[in-house]
Amino acid sequence: MSDSAAKKSTRLAMALVGVVVGMVGLAYAAVPLYDLFCRVTGYGGTTQQADIAPDVILDQEITVGFDANTARKMPWEFKPVKKTVTLKIGQTGLAFYEAYNPTDQTITGTASFNVTPQKVGQYFTKIDCFCFTEQTLKPGEKVDMPVTFFVDPEIASDPNTKDVQTITLSYTFFPIEPEEEAEEKVSHLEKTAGEAVKSN
Repeated sequence: MSDSAAKKSTRLAMALVGVVVGMVGLAYAAVPLYDLFCRVTGYGGTTQQADIAPDVILDQEITVGFDANTARKMPWEFKPVKKTVTLKIGQTGLAFYEAYNPTDQTITGTASFNVTPQKVGQYFTKIDCFCFTEQTLKPGEKVDMPVTFFVDPEIASDPNTKDVQTITLSYTFFPIEPEEEAEEKVSHLEKTAGEAVKSN
């Protein structure tokens, strides 16, 4: 291979490395941006957040169901303590989810969430929730995790939600990857890319 061809090959390899690293960076950035968009708009059944409940409580009831799931690599046992609750629209509700770590390792997890039907996401509001922060369970530890919420009275004036009598709040717990493992993956990616450059 001529020097000119070798230089072109090296430039190409370096460009590909840059693309890969850039895509990894964009992937990490895209998640919080998409999450912010969903929180603001209620898109995809994403719920809202507030500091206090509304002053208005309607004389109209709605049933809230609770669903629990875990990601494939999350070994926790996770379930709602009570499957449904019926409350008035605007009234503050309190529900608990139970999480149990049956392993011999300390595991930290984070919960993603949404509601169905998705069109009510902008009206389902949480005041406090275990999903706002990471949760760590020691080996054999079991905890009840609360969520405080209300259904915004504005839902009653939306013609698109007139038919909604039940809302289901769903959570999925994912394990948090230790920082050192994430750094090892990035380092491995950079090393692999470097070796590819050298081989050219």
